[in-house]
Amino acid sequence: MNKKQKKSLIKIIIAAVLVIALAVIEVLSEKYGVIPELPKWLAFVLYMIPYLVVGYDILWRAIKNIRNGQVFDENFLMAVATIGAIALGEYREGVAVMLFYQIGEFFQSYAVGKSRKNITALMDIRPDYANLETAPGESEKVDPDEVEIGSVIVIKPGEKIPLDGKVIEGESALDTAALTGESLPRTVRAGDDVLSGCINMTGLLRALTTAEFEESTASKILDMVENASSKKSRSENFISKFAKYYTPIVCYSALALAVIPPVVNLITGNAPGWGNWIYRALTFLVISCPCALVISIPLSFFAGIGGASKAGVLIKGSNYLEALSKVKAVAFDKTGTLTKGSFSVTEIAPSEGVSEEELLKAAAYVESYSTHPIAISLRDAYVGKFNTEIDKAALSDVKEVSGHGVTAVLNGSKIAAGNEKMMRDVCLSYSRCDKPGTVVYVSKDGSFMGYILISDTPKEGAKEAVEGLKKAGIERVIMLTGDSPKAAEDIANRVGVTEFHAGLLPGDKVSRVEDILKQTSLAFVGDGINDAPVLTRSDVGIAMGALGSDAAIEAADIVLMDDDPRKVRKAIRISKKCMRIVYENIVFAIGIKVLCLILGALGIANMWVAIFADVGVMVIAVLNAIRTMWVKNL
Repeated sequence: MNKKQKKSLIKIIIAAVLVIALAVIEVLSEKYGVIPELPKWLAFVLYMIPYLVVGYDILWRAIKNIRNGQVFDENFLMAVATIGAIALGEYREGVAVMLFYQIGEFFQSYAVGKSRKNITALMDIRPDYANLETAPGESEKVDPDEVEIGSVIVIKPGEKIPLDGKVIEGESALDTAALTGESLPRTVRAGDDVLSGCINMTGLLRALTTAEFEESTASKILDMVENASSKKSRSENFISKFAKYYTPIVCYSALALAVIPPVVNLITGNAPGWGNWIYRALTFLVISCPCALVISIPLSFFAGIGGASKAGVLIKGSNYLEALSKVKAVAFDKTGTLTKGSFSVTEIAPSEGVSEEELLKAAAYVESYSTHPIAISLRDAYVGKFNTEIDKAALSDVKEVSGHGVTAVLNGSKIAAGNEKMMRDVCLSYSRCDKPGTVVYVSKDGSFMGYILISDTPKEGAKEAVEGLKKAGIERVIMLTGDSPKAAEDIANRVGVTEFHAGLLPGDKVSRVEDILKQTSLAFVGDGINDAPVLTRSDVGIAMGALGSDAAIEAADIVLMDDDPRKVRKAIRISKKCMRIVYENIVFAIGIKVLCLILGALGIANMWVAIFADVGVMVIAVLNAIRTMWVKNL
């Protein structure tokens, strides 16, 4: 509880004690005659004390808003209703309305504070300093903003990792809970990547920075979360527009209720009954206050985004949370999304007259500048198998042919390495491989050298992810890949995907996604640079955050911080729960309001019913809204 909330609580307690004391005095004097009845002026003065204690800030805000031309809001409604009730001599009701309204406001503030903890907890991942190595064995504490890419930083046990980097010395366990929502520590050693925001738990680490502070994982996460509230859902926009028109309408309706019936009575020769109709109008005003909707709907989304972030699912705005709840199909990229992306060479098949070393050397050299997992596996296989190093000076004129492969000149010979499309362009004939896996065909000066078979394995949980999506109501689970049909079919069978499309160029993926979008709403899950256009084009783009490319994370609407495909199901279930609660609150709040407004206008509902219709409904709606934070078991 912050200082403002404590101050508000003290005011509420003081006002409540005074109102109860005055009510007891009135009962003792009026009903039992134990003490003399309070004069009217004294009762007014005594009731004004708790009224001003608990309501002066509401009155002041109403006055300031009227000055600024913003008349119709909840402060205006409360001020008019309570002052009107007091003017009619209903001191207890007037003070009670203001008191219970402030109780509701306090409750709402406390609930928002609780849900905000999931967001503000993320702020703890922002590092305060970095230990920049100045000489072997020596370091200096500096601001993380001052550390350049390629610098060596020292991370001691218990410290936050200040910038993204690669471990060059040491071994330790990292607490990644703030980023991924996972409680189990992750072991890292030399050669492993580390992300800013994680906490070093055990050993001393030396790491080479790979990103500036503004581009590091911690900064990007904080930026995403801080900007999430600016992207409002259609439900939130509806409520904003609803309140904008609703409040003036009910104010004019209340005025009409206070004036028209008495005037009609006067014209027809009956008693006007001004007091009765003004009391009804004031009751009507209190009932009409749209707090339950205005507060609970944004709170539902806020709490949902906060709960999701705690589980390692970063949602960039409530509009994406709402869109995800309506998704009927989910399309996955294959490599790095459903599979580990850690390829290994499983077969080397040279043509006649070509040795295994020549074939593997040609492929490894041509792919030596690429960072793709397939290229890395070729280089590792060549270096490891033949205990040698790659001399890039022997290479020239390296060109990447999008969706086909790579060509280069190696020691005067033109080498091409890629898929069948590449071979059809550069070779007169080649031997086709139909085995499951990724096939890299290699040619030299237009002559086929052979092929290399590379295999990938499904991620842990990939099969569970697909099954979970089907149970969550997703009608179609699709895999899109640029890999060969055989490799795609093998992975699809192993993870349980029944619909897949293989051999797709980046442009083909976009076309395929557009075809799916014509039929149903779609979320696409990817991790590579080539996935960025598809992530942008889909209804909802979901990126693998820990190992995904910057382009994919930037283009995506939702980021999974631990690269676990099972989190897609969790994100969908969070979104559906959030939207279910939003609709519950809309129906409940509007339904009760309409019913009580009718009863108030007919004179059946008094000020105490009005208090329930305002504060009671708001409290119930807020309680319901904060349930969106509870996502652990989804």
